[in-house]
Amino acid sequence: MARQAGAAAQARAPLSGQRILDTAVALADEGGVEALSMRRIAQSLGVVPMALYKHVANKNELLDGMIDVLVGEIDPPVADTDWKRAVRLRVLSARRMLLRHPWAPAVIESRTKARATPTPAVMEYLDSMIGILRAGGFSVDLVHHAMHVMGSRLLGFSQELFEDAPDREPDPEALPPEEMAARYPHITELAMAVTHDEESVVGSGCDDQFEFEFALDLILDGLERLKGTA
Repeated sequence: MARQAGAAAQARAPLSGQRILDTAVALADEGGVEALSMRRIAQSLGVVPMALYKHVANKNELLDGMIDVLVGEIDPPVADTDWKRAVRLRVLSARRMLLRHPWAPAVIESRTKARATPTPAVMEYLDSMIGILRAGGFSVDLVHHAMHVMGSRLLGFSQELFEDAPDREPDPEALPPEEMAARYPHITELAMAVTHDEESVVGSGCDDQFEFEFALDLILDGLERLKGTA
């Protein structure tokens, strides 16, 4: 009875851009962003697809809005702490957000490449992170370098040199394992020795929690050293 009342209340609630985006995020969490469509969103909201276009112009605008919803889940900066801890906590909050929404890194990456500037929420987030560094005593020049070296890690993921694609077709020209080991012994040694926590992987490749924090701490320690010499 309570569930029916909740569904009825949702049906009576006026359609809005926020309701559309929240529904789109929930559907992407359930079935992946590839299966997301205006028709599915409309069915979930109990409206006709054309009603959505009064609030969202097209699929790209929908994806941009979904990114902003997710960035809104990142914790605000922690007050009364040093810059290094503030940046670290916020970046790890961003990573927790991505672990809740595994489809997000690919969308963020693709929409960042497609847009001239990031979405408004991403811009506000980056502006806030720059503000933390500036308040921590970083020069504008060092902040510039810091933003480059942090890259996508600011949003909780790192872009790998070689990305795994489970559905990728086998390369017909690939060397047999024994020949690969003979020709590339160091790569083979590393590949055989490395393990990753699959539950903490974001995106593709080797970006698990340990590797992410290992790189993040190296970067923050290096920036702290450079800041002391500026």
